Amino acid sequence: MARTSSTPKNSSKKTEIDVLGIGNAIMDVIAPIGDDFLTTHEIAKGGMTLIDEKHAIKLHKALDKAHKSVEIAGGSAANTMVGIASLGVSSAYVGKVASDALGKRFTKGLRDSGLTYDTAPTSSGPSTARCIIAVTQDGERSMSTFLGATTQLTKRDIIKSQIASARIVYLEGYLFDSDAAKAAFVKAAEIAQAAGRKVALTLSDSFCVNIHRESFKQLVKHHVDILFANEAELLALYETEDFDKAIKAVAKDCETACVTRGEKGSVIVTDGKRHTIPAVPVKKLVDTTGAGDQYAAGVLAARAMGLDWADCGHLGSLCAAEVISHYGARPEIRIQDLITKSA
Repeated sequence: MARTSSTPKNSSKKTEIDVLGIGNAIMDVIAPIGDDFLTTHEIAKGGMTLIDEKHAIKLHKALDKAHKSVEIAGGSAANTMVGIASLGVSSAYVGKVASDALGKRFTKGLRDSGLTYDTAPTSSGPSTARCIIAVTQDGERSMSTFLGATTQLTKRDIIKSQIASARIVYLEGYLFDSDAAKAAFVKAAEIAQAAGRKVALTLSDSFCVNIHRESFKQLVKHHVDILFANEAELLALYETEDFDKAIKAVAKDCETACVTRGEKGSVIVTDGKRHTIPAVPVKKLVDTTGAGDQYAAGVLAARAMGLDWADCGHLGSLCAAEVISHYGARPEIRIQDLITKSA
């Protein structure tokens, strides 16, 4: 794989963290179930629905009764950071939990995964967030999310020294629903830019894009160096059904865009060049949870290692392929082994 420097030329401060993520701190509660469970509990298949705390607790119990669930300290950006750490690249996370039992399990889970996680928990307000993920036999995941304490993230949680020491700061679009979180995003981006660091953003979901389109566009144009999106999200951002038109538009707005297209692979457009990266085939699709998160992990880790963009995309595809071959949004085998097999 070719190497190229990814450290900004005007960066004079020592980098202590390769990639720092900012996003929702959510305990993922995952279990394989049948479609009848979705019908019984009125869960929209393949979608993400926001629910209140009472409903979240009820679903959690029902999922455990139907099939013993697994708890994983997650959230989209947190899953990406764990994937990066698994590749041997230093990573850190900023996200808000409550000072409750679930929050303590979340904190331990992230730290046990190799992340630096020091965001102070909140002692008042809603409890720690949780996402009930029901996975059907076709690999589709249906999410019911209680955002809870994660919505309490504010500018006060953005520590200047920590942001300035990160080579890449990665922002999660899901967190954009809160005005306080938007302000935190802008503060983090401004600190990163002033320190000569790179700012990355994932659009997270077409639903998020449709709600926050103009805000996202402004963020992409003025603060984002690396944009992550799937095809549907990119089309929604530029309000078009023409993929090539959307690619041309995003190329004008930010330095680099990484766009996933499912079985078609991905496209990375940067510096006037367009790299088409094929998808890595899998023997069996089990669970699509975290495919985009782990693609971003592979790309960002590879970039931190100094690889060129085409190789970054290839590592992203390998990471995405690994995670969809089993339940859950985290890698279960060494990605280095997949690299060796695919070489």
